[in-house]
Amino acid sequence: MPTWDNPLITIVTDKCRMCYACVRECPAKAIQVVDGQARVIQPRCIGCGNCLRVCSQNAKQVRDDTEKAFALLDSGAHVAAMVAPSFPAEFIDISPGRLVAMIRALGFDSVHEVALGADLVAREYRKLLDENPESRYISTPCPAVVSYVRKYHPRLMPYLAPVVSPMVAMARVLRHDLGPDIKTVFMGPCVAKKRASIDTTHREVEAVLTFAELRTMFDKRGVKPEAFTEDDDFDPPYAGVGMVFPISGGLLQTADIKEDLLSGEVVVAEGRGDFIETISEFDVTHADTRLLDILACQGCYAGAGMTTNETMLQRRTRVSNYAKNRLASYSEEQAAEVEGAEERYRDLDLSRAYRSDEQTLGDSATWDELQEILHRMGKFTAEDLLNCGACGYDTCLDHARAVYAGLADSEMCLPHTIEQLRTAYDALEESHRSLEEAKEALERSGKLASMGQLAAGIAHEVNNPLGTLLLHANLLLEECEDSETKSDLETIVDQGNRCKRIISGLLNFSRQSRVLRQPTDVAELVDRIIRTAPAASGVTVKIDNRLSDPVADIDPDQMVQVMTNLYSNAQQAMPDGGDLSIELTDDPETVTIKVSDTGYGISEDNMTKLFTPFFSTKAVGMGTGLGLAVSHGIVKMHKGQITAESNADRRQGPTGTTFTVTLPRHEPKGPVMGERRE
Repeated sequence: MPTWDNPLITIVTDKCRMCYACVRECPAKAIQVVDGQARVIQPRCIGCGNCLRVCSQNAKQVRDDTEKAFALLDSGAHVAAMVAPSFPAEFIDISPGRLVAMIRALGFDSVHEVALGADLVAREYRKLLDENPESRYISTPCPAVVSYVRKYHPRLMPYLAPVVSPMVAMARVLRHDLGPDIKTVFMGPCVAKKRASIDTTHREVEAVLTFAELRTMFDKRGVKPEAFTEDDDFDPPYAGVGMVFPISGGLLQTADIKEDLLSGEVVVAEGRGDFIETISEFDVTHADTRLLDILACQGCYAGAGMTTNETMLQRRTRVSNYAKNRLASYSEEQAAEVEGAEERYRDLDLSRAYRSDEQTLGDSATWDELQEILHRMGKFTAEDLLNCGACGYDTCLDHARAVYAGLADSEMCLPHTIEQLRTAYDALEESHRSLEEAKEALERSGKLASMGQLAAGIAHEVNNPLGTLLLHANLLLEECEDSETKSDLETIVDQGNRCKRIISGLLNFSRQSRVLRQPTDVAELVDRIIRTAPAASGVTVKIDNRLSDPVADIDPDQMVQVMTNLYSNAQQAMPDGGDLSIELTDDPETVTIKVSDTGYGISEDNMTKLFTPFFSTKAVGMGTGLGLAVSHGIVKMHKGQITAESNADRRQGPTGTTFTVTLPRHEPKGPVMGERRE
């Protein structure tokens, strides 16, 4: 049985960025994600190398056999190198003869082409089909495909062709020719072939190197192509058409088997998507198929052990050109040897058997269990099942099954994670907005407290002298007969009265020391204000009373002052007329009054200054700038809130302003916010 002490593919956790590309591309779903960390489940891995190809962070690493190969070379045994026929697609910078010389320089006693093993394997397939016309087969040169069938479709194992791969066939050929004690090292593009050195059914191969590892060995031993002046040649036995085996359909050409598209007796499939789907449906939709020639990659020159950046077409062309030129360069003696290979190795055993390695996920989850997992991922309705594949699974249901089996985390659902981040962002933004409002309220409270102290001082220091000044000015005005002097005195009296009004506003601002609550009908209070202060010309007043209970415990005198200020400000904001609406709403705990106008609005720059004492947008002489500050103080002493919304830009919609006053229906417990103790 295989051992997992020396795993085939592992993940470097520090490099893994959890993009789930490997989960998405792994046909065996052998990548487990738990607590945000990915790892390879070795028994489930088929060694296809897809995870290596798609990992942009190089977080996947394959088991390195270079040290094992060096140990074999130093052992004193005859070590034979077996080079896969896809090498022309990899070593585009090194000629075939120079490559052979470099491999010998590493210490290998002989260097052979695995293409001969492909020739012999093709002979076995032709014989199978001829001798068993009623049987159906799945080709087995690709070890990833064989592993996939053994692990995930063991019911199809009887269809696996009982023929070894070209690599194993070549190893048996060399033991036949050179003796049973030789050691063999395979060099190719395939990661899955590394299973051959840990699988007890393939003891013929002692080490498997990818082409990338072969380049590493050259670097470690300082073997460079420019150091060789002459090319070398592969050791016999020589290969034939098997040199095209890496190309899709290469098995068929080598075995001289025709792919008849009309009969469908032979089907070729390659690549991750095709080989999974074709195997899954083999015994259902391919009832007439006698041979399923299948590769996990798009040709063996697409293996994960390749380092070249050339396109698939360029790789294919290099392999076919090499095969054509190689066959044309054979001497008569070499050509005769190739022709006689089939007869020479007629009795060589190239058969193999297969053991099941089924990898089940345990008992299937019930629908209720899957639903519970889907709910954790924010999937509650059919519309929520996006099946986007971002988690690495084709459908949301597949993802839920993987979570149930312990292969995945529910947090891998990217749309759900994004939605959670959006919700968290909104909550953070709301918290930030609340903090900003609290900061502004605190700053306003500080300003109001300072202004309260200032107002008290002004009331005591300025009001009395101002009254005396106005008294004498009025006396002079009554006695004055000179028209020019009288005009000047009228100006003095007018401006003095204006100062008096400002002082009066400051007194109102500073005298609010307590709230005298009493049950008050809010709707009646608003009606009384409108009756005593009729609307200006062109202004239409509308009251929308939605109060279920109009009675609230408030200070009616102070709230009259607030409402009168908002009511008069709204009218003054509409000098050409407009609509003024007062909306009354409530709930068991609060009463809300909204005063809206369709006036010219308040600019965004001025919105933060509305409740600042002495700030006013009115013309000089039209207001003291204390009305909203006083109103703000009154509302705060009621432990309520007063806010404003406004639009002064017609491009953004209708202009106008809305002030919202929210008051607690009953006196809250604890000290009153903003209350100044006597």
